[in-house]
Amino acid sequence: MTTIEAPPQTLAPRIVVLDPADGTVVTDRPAATDAEIASAVATARGAAPAWAGTAAAERGARVREAADLVAARAEDLARLVTREMGKPLGDARGGVEAAVGTLRQYAELGPVHRGRSLAGGPDATDLMVYEPRGVVAAITPWNDPVAVACGLIGAALVTGNTVVHKPSERTPGTGALLGEILAGALPPGVLTTVCGGADAGAALVAQPLDLIAHVGSTATGRAIARAAAGTGAKVLLENGGSDPLVVDETVDPAWAAEQAALGAFANAGQICVAVERVYVVREVAYDFLSALVERAQALRMGPGSDPSTQLGALVDRRLRDEVHRQVSAAVADGARALCGARVPDGPGAFYPATVLAGCTDDMAVVREETFGPVAPVVTVGSFDEALTRAARSPYGLAATVLTMDMDRARRAWRELPVGTVKINAVFGGAPGGAAHPRRGSGQGYGYGPELLDEMTATKAVHVGVGRGR
Repeated sequence: MTTIEAPPQTLAPRIVVLDPADGTVVTDRPAATDAEIASAVATARGAAPAWAGTAAAERGARVREAADLVAARAEDLARLVTREMGKPLGDARGGVEAAVGTLRQYAELGPVHRGRSLAGGPDATDLMVYEPRGVVAAITPWNDPVAVACGLIGAALVTGNTVVHKPSERTPGTGALLGEILAGALPPGVLTTVCGGADAGAALVAQPLDLIAHVGSTATGRAIARAAAGTGAKVLLENGGSDPLVVDETVDPAWAAEQAALGAFANAGQICVAVERVYVVREVAYDFLSALVERAQALRMGPGSDPSTQLGALVDRRLRDEVHRQVSAAVADGARALCGARVPDGPGAFYPATVLAGCTDDMAVVREETFGPVAPVVTVGSFDEALTRAARSPYGLAATVLTMDMDRARRAWRELPVGTVKINAVFGGAPGGAAHPRRGSGQGYGYGPELLDEMTATKAVHVGVGRGR
């Protein structure tokens, strides 16, 4: 008798995440298959009509309930963020708190999202009506995985869209837990989470979607835009940046160094709007660099779970290797490492706060987004030179200018080709702010009330006077 062997089973790939502080396994879960991703989109499509037909006030109430559920699990989420990507626990808690606030903001704004009447003829009624787009894919990053996801998901849900969320493969446990929590406030099928890497992302954006919202790298954003060109999906992108900091001679150099250290080293430099390059006027450069080095060396590096840690690990060794490669290349090309610039011994993916002097615009550490705790400093002769060089970039996310001269401040926000210009503060801003990233940094509003406009389609309605029988 001939024995027929069964074909070997193909196991779904798994996503394994190591704690960047000590290398232990944090998350080990299967990646979604193409069939599971297609099923998630089909489920969202099936749930879309009923959710779009739900009263706006009810949708707002559901999102408000989701915010309460996230708040109740805030500590679980924060600790998982710290374990998966290394962020100090206090910062992780702040990210979850911001997520709750964003959900509550959209829960209030959604029911009053605008429509308007038009000045048409006296015998007709003309309206501009906002409708849900349909099925939204939210593809979110690892560096602030709860806050960013809740912003996109909250805005999509409250405007009547259904959502398929793909969190980063570097924080899949956080994404899965967040999805489970949010889904507890929603009807079945309105929100689905699929985990996976680049293959899963490519499979998702190839599906028949109505909108794709992506926060992440420029390369991935461009790949998504190419895929959407074939399907007709609208695309929202907030992608990479090489955000400049300009320091002129009118400011206290020690205070400017505090701002630079905050902008370059917070979250180990793993922030979309981190300071990536510094232009300092020669007159204050020595004092500025001295103070910046002092602040960099004073930061306590350690596990994110340690309350005394000020500088956590990078998300993984792959990123650390890339950061060190850029730093080493800059030093080889003539930059001076005033502190840091070496890979520490021991477990984890730690990298010290690094200050580089004598940098030039053609160095990758200045030209590109390093995404690590590195402050490359370029000394310039004048504010005009600093502003001109700050504007030379393929990116256009954000910029900061430190000056006590109001005319210079006005020039900066008029002339810098970026979505956000910050004067005398590297971080901060009123709630609800929104901006358009430029160039390689993306397109469309990603925050604020304007995100509700992006998540909806506008329909013009003309109601004329008919003639009866």
